[in-house]
Amino acid sequence: MPIRVLHVGLGPIGLAVVSQVAGRKGFRSVGGVDIDPAKAGRDLADVAGLPGRLRAKVSDDLRAALKRTRPDVAVLCTGSSLKVVEPQVETILKARVPIVSTTEEMAYPVGKNRRVAKRIDARARRAKVGVLGTGVNPGFAMDALPIVLTGVCERVDAIRVERVQDAGVRRLPFQQKIGAGLTAEEFQARVEAGTVRHVGLAESVSMIAAAVGWKLDRITDDIRPKIAASAIGSPFLSVEAGRVCGLEQDGVGYVGEEPVVSLHMEAYLGAPESYDAVEISGSPSLSMKIAGGVHGDVATASMVVNSIPKVIDGPAGFHTMRDLPIPSFAGG
Repeated sequence: MPIRVLHVGLGPIGLAVVSQVAGRKGFRSVGGVDIDPAKAGRDLADVAGLPGRLRAKVSDDLRAALKRTRPDVAVLCTGSSLKVVEPQVETILKARVPIVSTTEEMAYPVGKNRRVAKRIDARARRAKVGVLGTGVNPGFAMDALPIVLTGVCERVDAIRVERVQDAGVRRLPFQQKIGAGLTAEEFQARVEAGTVRHVGLAESVSMIAAAVGWKLDRITDDIRPKIAASAIGSPFLSVEAGRVCGLEQDGVGYVGEEPVVSLHMEAYLGAPESYDAVEISGSPSLSMKIAGGVHGDVATASMVVNSIPKVIDGPAGFHTMRDLPIPSFAGG
């Protein structure tokens, strides 16, 4: 029998998951949930722009949708903040349904989020189901991938990961999240308010350090604007010369004063080269580069769908990508 999937959150990433599920034999969409009244009552295929019908209605009531559809798993794509999505997670776990989420802060909870994660873990264990936060970043490119590469090392001294993306091929919410189109002053104000930034570097730094056994003394997270030298645009917005076209961000984990985990990310309109690279200093030292990079939106949806069987078959509780078996393509 195909895995019955309830889609909670039908923004661009949520709808990308709907499209992938529709194209795989081992899965079946049974319903959707979204707060947008324009989507309620419609068939998921219509909302996702797919041909035909999926015979899966969109609702604005999560509890009612869970009761009506009786899913095998819920895919949660509603926000980046673990605290914000916690009530939704609690509602799903009360129905004893496992969860795969794109919530960035769920990938490896740090700071105050650890308390939230402990509450979710206790609820998931009582419900006897698994919960996983995943995606491309965090979830793969800047944490799970370098962790896997260290498996062939007899000694690891330091890890550096670089992710450079042409944000012009990404969805509009991503371009807005990196500040494209703002003035430098507006960018700084949004950074201070926490609305412009990549969420997940501290989580990825912490996941890597825990995997290789390093106890970090501190983590820094620095954000700087990329300024457009000339006018540039995307299908969604235009950026004048002198305005922000994206960002650079560095997350660094230190043991004492030594930087042992360094994550460097650049995402801006018009980046001349997109790539993902991992440098491991140790024995042996390793250098890996994915030319063209991993497409963020496609890969995020893929990681979600490919992780579903691992979460359903795995133990109860709150998990991260370093806890469960490595996901592979799940074609049904």
